[in-house]
Amino acid sequence: MNIKNWNLALRTLTIFRHLQDDQVFSSFMNVLETDRADTEAFIENYCAFVSNLYQKNTNWTEYLYQWILNDENVYVHQVATQRKVSPMIQATVKHELMLLEKVSQLTSQELLKTIDYSGFLPQWETSSINFYPSYQKYLEDLPYRGYGMFSKYRAFCIQNGELVGVSHPDPQRLADLIGYEREREQVIKNTLGFLQGLDANNVLLYGDAGTGKSSTVKAIVNEYYQKGLRLIEIKKDQLYVLPDIMDRLVDNPLHFILFIDDLSFKENDDDFIALKNILEGGIAHNQKNCVVYATSNRRHFVQENMRNRDGGEIFRNDSIQETMSLAARFGLTVTFSKPLKDLYLEIVMQLADSYDIQMNRDALAIKAEAYAIRHSGRSPRTAKQFIESTKIEENTKNEGPSHDMTPVK
Repeated sequence: MNIKNWNLALRTLTIFRHLQDDQVFSSFMNVLETDRADTEAFIENYCAFVSNLYQKNTNWTEYLYQWILNDENVYVHQVATQRKVSPMIQATVKHELMLLEKVSQLTSQELLKTIDYSGFLPQWETSSINFYPSYQKYLEDLPYRGYGMFSKYRAFCIQNGELVGVSHPDPQRLADLIGYEREREQVIKNTLGFLQGLDANNVLLYGDAGTGKSSTVKAIVNEYYQKGLRLIEIKKDQLYVLPDIMDRLVDNPLHFILFIDDLSFKENDDDFIALKNILEGGIAHNQKNCVVYATSNRRHFVQENMRNRDGGEIFRNDSIQETMSLAARFGLTVTFSKPLKDLYLEIVMQLADSYDIQMNRDALAIKAEAYAIRHSGRSPRTAKQFIESTKIEENTKNEGPSHDMTPVK
């Protein structure tokens, strides 16, 4: 196709129409629309396009193809939900992918050969990718890779009621976690059943601070995200948007852990009712791709005061049952208690090996116990903080003074 006609052809994009809103692609379109007789304007638009491309990729073919893979469109949605795809839509997809493949092969030299300019101009790379068959192969793995932002990110948060991808999630892996194997295995088994489409339980990870409850959930997602697992972290005051978020995910082929960290409520808290309604809605039964995992230091969630305990309400027992009922909505409760001395020291020693701590192990154990007493008691978090501070001390001693410390007379 003649380059001059590509501008009109690209205006016909239908399935991949959002491509026209992309900054790199729109600057490319500006180049195609520029009169080549106006050398100054052409060079200006050409360099603007290359500048935008360089910020993403130096390879034009790879950039376009990656954009296509990340696009959410009607075709992807129909394939993901296993609906019958209209022959007209299928034909349109094939035509547009073949067109975009040709566009992606356009080299700098081809675009510049009619320009009367002998100075230096930046160029880009191209490569050989068969867009249509590669795209069809990609769609076969939708239940594991996802589409759109769900293929790009493994963890999400909620901002202004919308899902936002987390660019740098906690990298914690299961192999990094020491101790609590029995507790962790219960959560792993529930998660694997969830990924297999079985009726999974909502999970409450309850126990002392610093025992690895949140790390367990995040490490499980990092371990199994390639099997289609994603995490959505929800703050307590965002629970009211959760039903809407779940409605948007109902046809998504991936599986989502709705993660609520450090869950607790104040008396007469509306968020308490919101979460109870969500759990009573039967997520595990009515929506197979969403499950709630929550952590808490409080088994009964609601903070009590002496008035609550001493009969400030006529029906005190009913009130207590109400606060306990939310915990009962979680089909699986896993308790993470503070470690006893032997487990605490085992965690310390394994961390010491991984951090290459050189200190005598008996001396290390004595210092680790003293550190726990001075701080928040024995826990995996305390053990890690102790080892990190010990490593800093060792490095400081090994480096010695960085300059002459001789006092001036």
